[in-house]
Amino acid sequence: MVDLAHPAPVRAPSARNAIVVAFALGTVGVLLRSFNPSDFAGVQNFLLVFSSLLVEAVPFILLGALVSALIEVFVPSSAFERLAKLPPPLQLPAAGLAGFAFPVCECGSVPVARRLAAKGLAPSAAVTFMLAAPILNPVVIASTIVAYRGRDTLWPMVIGRASLGLVVAMAVGWVIGARNTGELLRERVDAAAHHKHGGEPRAASFFGHLAGDFTFMGRYLVAGAAVAAALQTFVPQSIIGSVAGTPLIDLVAMMGLAFLLSLCSESDAFVAASFVQFGVGPQLAFLVFGPMVDTKLGFLYSATFTRGFLRTVIVTVAAVTLAGTLWVEVLIG
Repeated sequence: MVDLAHPAPVRAPSARNAIVVAFALGTVGVLLRSFNPSDFAGVQNFLLVFSSLLVEAVPFILLGALVSALIEVFVPSSAFERLAKLPPPLQLPAAGLAGFAFPVCECGSVPVARRLAAKGLAPSAAVTFMLAAPILNPVVIASTIVAYRGRDTLWPMVIGRASLGLVVAMAVGWVIGARNTGELLRERVDAAAHHKHGGEPRAASFFGHLAGDFTFMGRYLVAGAAVAAALQTFVPQSIIGSVAGTPLIDLVAMMGLAFLLSLCSESDAFVAASFVQFGVGPQLAFLVFGPMVDTKLGFLYSATFTRGFLRTVIVTVAAVTLAGTLWVEVLIG
């Protein structure tokens, strides 16, 4: 069995992450100085949508990074070990609901799930926690409420996202089934770096995690907001309307978009809410599928879990999300 009892190393904010975020924001600043928005209706609309998404979502990115750093540094691993003492039938729902108590983003949930499995929790329950936490955590629920405030679809989106997310996470855990830790986890190859940070002061570790998480997630937010604004502004509305009005295709399209954008779950509700042409079902598909399967998570899953895990997650999450959102379309319209 892999020894993972030691705390994970601090993900220091790399210069590349900071440069990417600074470059993206600088590019926007150059555009603002180079163009007169009053002369270009499309540019004006793009900048309006882009800036509004950033202004609304950045506080939740910062809050999510803050909570994630607090958990990583100050919450003892014994808090997670209690799940392993529950009867096996209760471990999946309990692990999924634990996301309310341990609000980590999708990137942070992967190492947490690894530690849970290494400390004796059934791997299926650890995977359930990993997939449910980015959707059920209170920061994400709060951001979803803010993103949809004032709309008739507020509570269907909030309740639908949380409940469907829990069901999808438990479905993946059930599919994983009785696999043991050795069959699920790859062996670590960074043991030396893993132990290197063990004696670092808590304050330095906390701020290292905070800065690293914020810059890491911020670049995906900037890219996602830019793509969402571009799609809303420059793609002919007839094309978007034809996709949005086509049953089943609209659900698959929004799941594919969530996979490509690779947004953080603390901010993706603001992007989803901007696609007003799509109904509740497609927006729910975006908000449930994205935090469980996207491009950046593909790399994290492949580095953490054994071969075939990523394929299992993609197929199961896509099938259950599609079925669940179809029912939402039937019940709500």
